[in-house]
Amino acid sequence: MADIKPFKSYRPAKGLEKTIASLPYDVFSRQEAYEKVKKEPDSFLAIDRPETQFDPSQDMYAQEVYDKGRQMLWDKISEGTFIQDETPCYYIYEQTMNGRTQTGIVACASIDDYLNNVIKKHENTREDKEQDRINHVYTLNAQTGPIFLCYRKNRLISDLVNKVKEVDEPVYDFVSEDGVRNRVFVISDLEETETICRVFTTIDSIYIADGHHRCASAVKVGLRKRKELEGKIKGKLDSDYFLSVLFPDDELMIMDYNRVVKDLNGLSETEFLDKLSGMFDVKESDTQVKPSAKGEYGLFLGDKWYRLNAKDSIKSDDPVEGLDVSVLQQNVLGPILGIGDPRTDKRIDFVGGIRGLDELEKRCKTDCRLAFSLFPTSIAELFAVADAGLLMPPKSTWFEPKLLSGLFIHTISN
Repeated sequence: MADIKPFKSYRPAKGLEKTIASLPYDVFSRQEAYEKVKKEPDSFLAIDRPETQFDPSQDMYAQEVYDKGRQMLWDKISEGTFIQDETPCYYIYEQTMNGRTQTGIVACASIDDYLNNVIKKHENTREDKEQDRINHVYTLNAQTGPIFLCYRKNRLISDLVNKVKEVDEPVYDFVSEDGVRNRVFVISDLEETETICRVFTTIDSIYIADGHHRCASAVKVGLRKRKELEGKIKGKLDSDYFLSVLFPDDELMIMDYNRVVKDLNGLSETEFLDKLSGMFDVKESDTQVKPSAKGEYGLFLGDKWYRLNAKDSIKSDDPVEGLDVSVLQQNVLGPILGIGDPRTDKRIDFVGGIRGLDELEKRCKTDCRLAFSLFPTSIAELFAVADAGLLMPPKSTWFEPKLLSGLFIHTISN
């Protein structure tokens, strides 16, 4: 059973939401973050990336940088830039992108559910990436970037959410810099909050869609605070929970996560295509190839597009081995192109589907030699991998739209 609770969020004062809300901290390079904050100093990115308040030569992981983030956050709270709801609430967060809408519930999820695998993972995390957010959350005494969670659709929750959206007025309704319309509703009615809490206790599996590093960091901060406050505070701590947005699976869309490679590992184009033909049906295409089904791939090489269809001999029913990203890695990227570990090999790069196929062609005409377009991993495949206790290869999923930071803040002063 999942422990998903309401909380008293700090959120932007009315009228400031569009100015404050920012895309997640990790979609910006350091230079991009500096440029963004210089142009928009009130953006929440300044708090999420407090190194932007220092000279570019500053060590971005120094404690004084995190201290600056804490100062900025709590100064803005003191000034009234952020307000806090008086009672624990759930929040409805609706995003509409290119005519498609997804609606999630903003709440706090339990670190114990993460530790006990009620909240399931499908991706490894890196300690160095965790440490930055551990320091950020611990120093600010606040979680500022929500974790993207999903669950199998539940009719009771969907009906309640739809009722609130039909009856209530949103507290925020704006279009963000990425062209996404964002609407937020507050659920403060005690009967409704109790219903949501109760229904989530009947759900036995919650899945991390995006934000594995932020989630792992929040859990480690929670465990650290438990140890520090052991015997001093009775009951649950604020830090026993982490900021999340939970979406039903039928509303989510995973986009393709494509690959570009810098060279052919010493092969000629003809030799490479010959090797592929043993595992794929290879046909030249007059148009760009955006795969339309599992097992189909696009290849851009030598200013030409090819359509690749995997032969049965390289397919698998295993939850991980059968993923298109795995089939490509194990049959092409590794044995033919010599890319053994895509996490560390500098010869490969990854391009989110939001950038389109033109971006693959552009990369092949600048710094790369070939590109592969893939069919998106499905939500069902993500669930199957997580339910089996397995892990996906790196860069298997790309979710859009991104959850904005700065709209909801969960403080963890104890």
